[in-house]
Amino acid sequence: MSRTIEYGNLMHRAMRGLIQEVLEDVRDNGLPGAHHFFITFDTNHPEAALADWLKQRYPDEMTVVMQHWYDNLDVSDQGFGITLNFGDAPENLYVPYDAIKTFVDPSVEFGLRFETQADDDDDGDDDDGGDAPKEGGDIVSLDSFRKH
Repeated sequence: MSRTIEYGNLMHRAMRGLIQEVLEDVRDNGLPGAHHFFITFDTNHPEAALADWLKQRYPDEMTVVMQHWYDNLDVSDQGFGITLNFGDAPENLYVPYDAIKTFVDPSVEFGLRFETQADDDDDGDDDDGGDAPKEGGDIVSLDSFRKH
């Protein structure tokens, strides 16, 4: 049996470690300068936790913004918890790193995207459930986050 190096899995683990390290720094020191984050995550992930009304409003994925106001940022090896304001209604969220689809800091034009096989499947035929990570990671286009 031949052994292979799983570069895609290693890259995803390294990218999630980078997100954890950035969030730990923000937890300890606050957001520096103009830095802010757009974080899109899978609301169907079994370990993601969000209010029922948010889950109903965002049944597949949700993008949250960490910028002007956030509270209770709790960073662990598996994910992060945070309180964010949704129309003057503070809500607690828990986002596992494995649920993150994109992590973008537009202030420095930095972005990460975690893709699955299902993202590349244009004909809708999902043979492997869409849970297998694509080999490698991609830089996310910032155009969709720019204010026009």
